Amino acid sequence: MIRSKNIQRPQKVLIVDDQEINRDALEVIMENDYDIIFAENGAQALELMRHHKNELSVVMLDLIMPVMDGYEVLVTIQDDEELRGIPVIVMTSYEEAELEALRLGAADFITKPFDVHEVILARVARIIELFEGRRLISSAEKDGLTGLYSRNFFYEYAERLYRYHPELKMEAIVLNIDRFHTLNALHGREFGDRALMTLGDIIRDFLREKEGIASRFDADRFAIYCIHCDDHRALLDSFQAKMDEFSPKVRIHLRMGVDERTEDAEPVILFDRARTACIMARSDFHNPLRLYNEDILKKELFDQRLMGDLRHALADGQFRVYYQPKYDIRCEPPRLRSAEALVRWEHPDLGMISPGTFIPLFEGNGLITLVDNYVWEETAKQVAKWRKKFSVTLPVSVNISRADIFDPDLTDRLCRLITDNGLEYRDIKLEVTESAYSQDADRLLDLIHSLRHIGFEIEMDDFGAGYSSLNMLSSMPIDVLKMDMSFVRNIEKSETDLRLMKLILDIAGNLKLSVVAEGVETEGQLKLLRDADCDLVQGYYFSRPVPANEFEVFIEKERERSVG
Repeated sequence: MIRSKNIQRPQKVLIVDDQEINRDALEVIMENDYDIIFAENGAQALELMRHHKNELSVVMLDLIMPVMDGYEVLVTIQDDEELRGIPVIVMTSYEEAELEALRLGAADFITKPFDVHEVILARVARIIELFEGRRLISSAEKDGLTGLYSRNFFYEYAERLYRYHPELKMEAIVLNIDRFHTLNALHGREFGDRALMTLGDIIRDFLREKEGIASRFDADRFAIYCIHCDDHRALLDSFQAKMDEFSPKVRIHLRMGVDERTEDAEPVILFDRARTACIMARSDFHNPLRLYNEDILKKELFDQRLMGDLRHALADGQFRVYYQPKYDIRCEPPRLRSAEALVRWEHPDLGMISPGTFIPLFEGNGLITLVDNYVWEETAKQVAKWRKKFSVTLPVSVNISRADIFDPDLTDRLCRLITDNGLEYRDIKLEVTESAYSQDADRLLDLIHSLRHIGFEIEMDDFGAGYSSLNMLSSMPIDVLKMDMSFVRNIEKSETDLRLMKLILDIAGNLKLSVVAEGVETEGQLKLLRDADCDLVQGYYFSRPVPANEFEVFIEKERERSVG
């Protein structure tokens, strides 16, 4: 029979003994200090432990009982991760049982019969205090979601492995879930958490066979410090296959960076380099594994050079704004209607640096806001200069990066550019990439509603290059859709691409959105887009991006055509 006292006390104790006289004796000793519950055998004890696992401070366990004895209970507790943290004090009249009980995980033991009450209370209090202290440490030691080590404890244990076991050839592995924020946005936080827990379980299973430790560093970044693996691709493939089993309908794409260079294997250095390799794998969907090597080291040094030179380059005028024309193809011949501002970096030592090199770098560390502000200011000044010189206003589109969204002064800054240069809000169009809509939707929607209310026109850039574009369109407050060049590139050769292009134009038409097709290079592409009722195009068919002085040729031709 199980008895329980109803008075609630801060610390709950489970007494397990098949002899009522022993249960009564312990109740008399402990009832003023603890909330006590009772069990008569091991099976009842385990049932109560599972029910009160988050409340129990200690279990006092007899060894010799019917149904299930104390030894079996200790073995079961050690095999149960949820019960393992509850301390057990063994009660026995056989002193020779002490060693076996301690070997099976008991925290302490009390000898029967119970004679010195103060000793019993002192031992119980000491064990509770000791294990509650360990629980506090454990809560900081482990990541609450996955159960892997937290960052600080992980590095501490990794340093100990490195220091005390130099014979072990350890390597660093960093795992990321690609576009994890997008997964969360599209499928919900609960789905994202389950994905993280699943990946944590997969890593834990791997470490049962491979000596090492693991941690969850950030939202979706996992670190593994383990004995060298012979085949990293096979390891990543096995992780990916298990994630595919967890989510067969929603693709969860893993990428991995590894530093296996153990000659200078301090863990902090290893994981910095493995993380760099993992970041570089982000740009190549078909090759999600990168091993740190000399080429990556050179890339790191090059990136450090660019970041160090950025502010001086802006002040020194090394950045230049180029302009690519946008033509209205609804008329014949096509008419110049607007342009897009694109930045170029003419470095005095490194020469012309491709935007594909420095823009992703600065987007990743937030420095892109400095470049964006420079482009906005130069563009606004240039539009004002052209209006004064040619007596026409040519609207120009500028890019808003994800990092700009978090600038609390963004709206004031853009409005000030318009006012200081005597422009209208429609003269500067704002392009926001599709990926920003899916990753920071709520914040971005509030910002865009505000900017449109003021009078700015908003363009969704790179439409079709990200996730779930068609689903987003109905709720996005935009004026213009910029169709990614990937939809245009093969429309002359691929019937599927041609149908997709027409579908996008039909949807945009139903939503009353103008469409700009990017990357138009041939007469055939232009004709197919015109036949499908596309509004505007830009691309090398008309012109590559050019400096402001060269762009003036297009403005002059348009003026002559208008006068003629």
